[in-house]
Amino acid sequence: MPAVKGDGMRGLAVFISDIRNCKSKEAEIKRINKELANIRSKFKGDKTLDGYQKKKYVCKLLFIFLLGHDIDFGQMEAVNLLSSNKYTEKQIGYLFISVMISAHNDLMKLVIQAIKNDLSSRNPIHVTLALQCVANIGSREMAEALGTEIPKLLVSGDTIDAVKQSAALTLLRLLRTSPDLINITEWSSRVIHLLNDQHMGVVTSAASFIEALVKRSPEEYKGCVSLAVSRLSRIVTSSYTDLQDYTYYFVPAPWLSVKLLRLLQNYPPPEDPAVRTRLTECLETILNKAQEPPKSKKVQHSNSKNAVLFEAINLIIHMDSDPNLLVRACNQLGQFLQHRETNLRYLALESMCLLATSEFSHEAVKKHQETVITSLKTERDVSVRQRAVDLLYAMCDRTNAEEIVGEMLEYLESADYSIREEMVLKVAILAEKYAVDYTWYVDVILNLIRISGDYVSEEVWYRVIQIVINRDDVQGYAAKTVFEALQAPACHENMVKVGGYILGEFGNLIAGDPRSSAIIQFQLLHSKYHLCGPATRGLLLSTYIKFINLFPEIKGDIQNVLKSNNNLRNSEVELQQRSVEYLQLSTVASLDVLATVLEEMPPFPERESSILAKLKKKKPSSVPDGPEEKKEHKLPQAQMSNNIEVHALPAISAASLSTPIASSTGSADLLGLGAPTVAPSTGGGGGGGLGGLLVDVFDTPTQNGGGMDANGLSAGSDENYRKFICKNNGVLFENDSLQIGVKSEYRQNLGRLGIFFGNKTSFQFTGFTADLVCPGNLGDQLSCQPKPAGEVIECGAQNQQVIQAECVTEFSDAPVLNISYTMSGSIQRINLKLPIMLNKFIEPAEMDSATFFTRWKALSLPNQECQRIFKAQFPMDIEQVKTKLLGFSMSVILDIDPNPENFVSAGILYTRTAQIGILARLEPNKQAQMYRLTIRSSKESCPSVLCDLLESQL
Repeated sequence: MPAVKGDGMRGLAVFISDIRNCKSKEAEIKRINKELANIRSKFKGDKTLDGYQKKKYVCKLLFIFLLGHDIDFGQMEAVNLLSSNKYTEKQIGYLFISVMISAHNDLMKLVIQAIKNDLSSRNPIHVTLALQCVANIGSREMAEALGTEIPKLLVSGDTIDAVKQSAALTLLRLLRTSPDLINITEWSSRVIHLLNDQHMGVVTSAASFIEALVKRSPEEYKGCVSLAVSRLSRIVTSSYTDLQDYTYYFVPAPWLSVKLLRLLQNYPPPEDPAVRTRLTECLETILNKAQEPPKSKKVQHSNSKNAVLFEAINLIIHMDSDPNLLVRACNQLGQFLQHRETNLRYLALESMCLLATSEFSHEAVKKHQETVITSLKTERDVSVRQRAVDLLYAMCDRTNAEEIVGEMLEYLESADYSIREEMVLKVAILAEKYAVDYTWYVDVILNLIRISGDYVSEEVWYRVIQIVINRDDVQGYAAKTVFEALQAPACHENMVKVGGYILGEFGNLIAGDPRSSAIIQFQLLHSKYHLCGPATRGLLLSTYIKFINLFPEIKGDIQNVLKSNNNLRNSEVELQQRSVEYLQLSTVASLDVLATVLEEMPPFPERESSILAKLKKKKPSSVPDGPEEKKEHKLPQAQMSNNIEVHALPAISAASLSTPIASSTGSADLLGLGAPTVAPSTGGGGGGGLGGLLVDVFDTPTQNGGGMDANGLSAGSDENYRKFICKNNGVLFENDSLQIGVKSEYRQNLGRLGIFFGNKTSFQFTGFTADLVCPGNLGDQLSCQPKPAGEVIECGAQNQQVIQAECVTEFSDAPVLNISYTMSGSIQRINLKLPIMLNKFIEPAEMDSATFFTRWKALSLPNQECQRIFKAQFPMDIEQVKTKLLGFSMSVILDIDPNPENFVSAGILYTRTAQIGILARLEPNKQAQMYRLTIRSSKESCPSVLCDLLESQL
């Protein structure tokens, strides 16, 4: 046993030695039980125990607890040790309390009182012990009791540096666990000026605390920018000998440098030219130092140096304003792409993904295309290969799209299974986004299906069919290409689906060639029939009935197939029903009726690609947009589509014949009311390029901080709420840790919302709750029935909450969604307005001119009309205004108003007990950039509410 000197607690040393010498688990338990009995008897029977003995026994209990045994006594003795004036006794008391006593223990009031006494002590060691205990426990009760005491220690001129460090970190812990209880507004300027403190330890601790405050209230603490730049400048321009106590392997204060660079990423570039110039000089200095030869060969030196460098590059990307810095950062990262250290290659690829989104550095990133492609093919680490795929996706534009897509297709044949589905989505998006020749697009998608058919989701082949139907110039080529693809001996089922659909619509375009005559097309498709699942067989049956209309000469062959027992008596009800109905249709209907019912599918309305929505939903991590879409760059955050629509294609036959076999995507019909998922085209054909298909006409979601506004709502809640007035799907809230997306559908007075909570962090969310509150009388006007969201959200995962809504009567307020969860021991709270507005329960109404004016004149009472004249907030683009009116759930009726530039709309508002007519007239004045909006309704409370909503969108 080692020698024990002075206050070494010999009894504890003997006990630990006995435990170590035990030969079996049973012997250890026996020795522990004996010791516990002895300690219990001492605590109960001996009233004269001095501080040393209490400390010794409390230490033994703590050691036993750390061995994994339960301890149910000794807490009071530990609390008594807090009143001791001896450092060792007080230290053991605080240690025991921090480890053994929970935040809700009955003794917590005594502990808090003892902490208060120590915080007011003149002995800095006692103050530090108390602060460490508060930081370890960090309970809400402590925040309430000590929330005003600790900030005074932090800003007091009499407080020594070590105490200030502990106070800053303690406040950071309390701010994370109880943000609503920590209010240091009156000391904010003094807290900010801690960045100028002479002691580097205080500055380091304060920087972490200030960053947390900035995320909550950026405007209140924006004064920290100039101080942070000043301090950063002093660090990066100093030599490693100037800050010897805070130099780590020849790198001056790397941790503080990283904290300051991260702090500056919460603000736009400084407006003050002097501060901005100084910050630019700092960043240039950091980039210059990265080029210098290393001062040490040890890994700690390179790690600390690169940590500062990558954080500086993140700040350069965030600022996105200095082309020189962005290009230099890109060149610096390019040197890391072939570095022998895997982590550096990974980080370089990840940062270059962000640089590729900037218009200033996009071309510089493209210069490394060959290196990235080589990395994709030769890299051993799958996570690095995945980042290489992300970078190729981000750097792609019209000039290199064919080359990048070709390389990705080539690699796809040998790609890891874990990244194949994501690669398929990205290839499909790039091919659609940058297609100049749509025959190339068709080739790419068919190659995708051939190479990785199992990973081609329905969104991908739905999309190629939509595009082929909308573009007359590619229909013949698509029919010829799928016909050739179907001749392969091994043909994936998705290829059969695409082939069946396209040949059913456009097979007549290639039937003139004897090699692809009508009967050969039919026989080729039917040779795949028995190999397919029920959904594909249903589609092929619809193709066959289409063939009867296109090729009457093979009507008998098709009827024989429909008559077969395999179809008429199929165990799948859907196939049986289709066979019977199609057989009857082909027998009874005349040629004119057949031609009408089985006419070519109308063009699909143009909308954002559902493939892009699926990619963003599948991968909550950053999916950078190209520079063409992202002129104003922000720090990388997970983005959901602003217009998430996953549409199931209808069966080839008309909707009146049969509904499609159940869609594989649950979002096709949220209400389950059987509404058609693809509306017929309202325009005159599907011409036009696809350049706008991936772009939403509305704004992108606002990034949100963690603060609350005057109404108790999270910052940005009102702004994001208004963005849903004319759309049903998108991102409602987003910060560094959580993304909340909404997908909704409405049918008359009923609505259904899917709320998606995405965890963007590497930590688990626990205790997750999302409660719906209807303020005021809203509960009587709007019925909302939420289902509970899961209590745990794993890192990188999504939970869904479904809310059923019913409009009982007209309303103007919005329900509030109160979200709470725990992340890394810190309780997070978010309060959001749920985007359920009155216009969501409107159905568009069509009418002729006479009917409209008759109803307009009938609604002539003053309380039935609301008229507003207001300045246009957005460019007065006719197509965008039309899109917004349609998104507002109103029809746009043409050729009614004498002025062709005016818009006339109509709709019916459905409530539980009534149907309310809504008429609207919008008169734009382009010269004055003004609108006059008039809304009339049979219910007097509706016009003003609807005017408020629509005015905010114009």
